[in-house]
Order: sequence, then C-alpha cells, then structure tokens
Amino acid sequence: MPREGAAGWSKSATLPTTPTSFAGVTYSEMLDRARELVPTLAARAIECEKLRRLPNDTERDLHRAGLFRMVQPARVGGADLDVGILVDTCAAIARVCPSTAWNLGNLASHHWMLGYFQPEVQDEIWDISRDTLIATSLAFPAGRGRKVDGGYEVSGRWPLSSGVDNSDWNMLAFMVRERDDGPPVDQRFALVHRSQYEIIDTWHAVGLSGTGSKDVAIKGLFVPDYRTVTAWAMNGKPHPGSTVNPSPLFRLPMLALGPYVLSGVMLGCAQGAYETTVGAARKRNATSTGQPVGASQAVQLKVAEASARIDTAEMMMRAVCSHAMDVARAGRVPLHEDKLRYRRDAFFSVRLCLEAVNILMTVAGSSGLYLSGTVQRLFRDAHAANAHVMFSPDVQGTLFGQNALGMSGPPPLL
Repeated sequence: MPREGAAGWSKSATLPTTPTSFAGVTYSEMLDRARELVPTLAARAIECEKLRRLPNDTERDLHRAGLFRMVQPARVGGADLDVGILVDTCAAIARVCPSTAWNLGNLASHHWMLGYFQPEVQDEIWDISRDTLIATSLAFPAGRGRKVDGGYEVSGRWPLSSGVDNSDWNMLAFMVRERDDGPPVDQRFALVHRSQYEIIDTWHAVGLSGTGSKDVAIKGLFVPDYRTVTAWAMNGKPHPGSTVNPSPLFRLPMLALGPYVLSGVMLGCAQGAYETTVGAARKRNATSTGQPVGASQAVQLKVAEASARIDTAEMMMRAVCSHAMDVARAGRVPLHEDKLRYRRDAFFSVRLCLEAVNILMTVAGSSGLYLSGTVQRLFRDAHAANAHVMFSPDVQGTLFGQNALGMSGPPPLL
C-alpha cells in the first residue's frame, strides 16, 4: 500500500520487491542473520537516535534478513520459530542499538499476534504483502469501544505505539462498555489501517529514542467484527486463528509471554555494557592513581556481580520460553500458575539486567559519560526499557504473590 509516512518517505519503497518465503529457516540460521547485521546497525545507532524512528535502510535490512517474519505463520512464508528466537535476536542487536532491537521485537511479534485473529483479516493483510508491518498500543484504558451492528465503534488516543512510522496497520487495545459510565465487559484489539488514524509526534525521550513510540488517535471509527479479537483469545486455548495456524507457536499463551517479546532488549543492553566496559577496563588506568583499573578488587567484584546477573537473567528467559514451547508441543493447556510464573520471571530477569547495567556504569566511570561512546546509550535505553509495564514488579510480582498467598482478586489478563 503506497503512502507517504510522517517523515515524507514512501513506506512501500522499503518492502522487498518480490515475495519471499522464510519457511524452513532454522533457529540458528535466523540468529546468525541477526548477528551478521550487528556491525551495520552499530554504525547507524546515532542516526537512529537522531531520526527518532527506525531508519529506512535498517528496515530494508531487517526485511531482507527475514527477521520481521521469524514468528510469522509458515503458511504465509514465515519462519514460525520458537518464541525464544525473539529473546535471542533482540539481545544480539540490542548490544549495539537497543532502539532497533525494540522495534524488531515489537514489529516481528505482531505477525505472531495477527495469527490469533480471524483468518479473514490475516488474509486481507498478508495477501497484499507478507512483509506488511503492524504497530500496536497495549494501553486498554486509552481506547473506548461500544458494540454496534457488525462491529465496534472505537475512539481513543493511545501512547507508545513503537514503530508506527514504519507500519501500515495498528493493533489498538480498547475497553468495551455497554454504557459510558459502566464497567468494561471485554478487552479487545482492533486492527486499524494507517489511513484511519492520526499519528501525533510526542516521542522526545531520554531513552529508546529511536523507537518512534508516538501517540495515535481515532474518533468514532467503525471497526468490523472480523478485524477485532478479544484479548482473552490469547490465553493458550483455541482461538480464531487456530484452524489455519496449528503450529505450537500459535498454541502459546501469548499475553503471558508478552514480556519476552522485549526482554531480550534488556539482556542485550546488559551484555553490550559488559563487553564494552570490561573490554575497556582491561586497557585503562585509573585517572587518580595511574594504576590499572582491573587491578582494583572493587572493580573485580563489580565485574563478577554484573556477570552473574546477566548469565542468570539469560537462563531465566530461555527457561521460560523452552517450558512454554514444551507445553504447547505436548498439546497441553498452560496452567494458570505457569503463566503467572512466566510474568514473575520476566520482571525479575529484567531487573537483574538493569542492575548489571548500573553496576557496569560505575565501572566505566567518567569514560562512560561521553556521547561518542556506547555505554551511556545502553544505560539510558536500559532504564527506558525497564519502564514498560510488563517489567513492573509492582504489577507482575503482585499477580504472582496474590495467587501464591491465596488472595482473591479479579482474574489477570493472561
């Protein structure tokens, strides 16, 4: 769908010129494709920040590598890989450009998410282009919807729609109420074409500034039934897309695993900070004493502490993804307790990554403050990523704690 983006460039120009299938690309091959792009993306990291969105050339490179389609159904040429690929590829790229990794995780995962919708809307979008990108905003309270004949009338203004400048569609979360002052009776996603919503340039941020996470707004828009889906359909049970997408990937409790779409960004921030800071410390002398920085016992302990946190976080993220895939392959419905544990382990592993970055910033010292270096960007981006509600201990930890302690409460959206 040719159109002019917010920055005046034609979105269609970034798409591959011929249909491509990535079905059959293995997990390790896809991860290698991500790693091969790292030097190029490192060179563009400053440009990405200045643009405040994904650069055109980067979008093209990610399309050509098939990375946007790593969790797209195989029936439309997607790689249909295990969910852990999102953690690993985002971590590889976030070592040098967390903003690019954030957009990759988000936009790739929306191919996965679309696979839960009605087959009719899947075909409507993918028949035009299997490479079509879809943004989203998961802020349900930001959207208001009421049931009308044949669909929903939706209004709202949604924040933090990452990658919206690169996308032709948007999945907007909204609350359904029978009356304006009544309680919500459902939580749904509406698929809305770019021509139907306004992009509001609000994204001037201290971290993840290259993600283009702008606001979007619509007013009184009719969205047909087939372009909406209840969020409860993504709980690991059969859903509208099950008949055409039967692979284990599409039997996962997607909302419970939502944090792992982006947790790899935090892992990559920590891994990149470790590589950069420890590598520099091997060669650096302290400005106050002239002695090698690495000779300090305090520095040695900090390096050990950071390393242990990073390795533990990586093991936790991979363990969750592996467990969820094993349950899906066995044809079992995921347990509520498991889904709560997935969310618990997400916030805790991300906290370990943030702590590692903070420790490594103290090791970098004044040399980590220069804008010409990468440590300050990894530090800023890690703190920005940590602000996502999926990583909030107050939200995710409380859900687990309530259940463990036998405290009653409204059922969480898992």
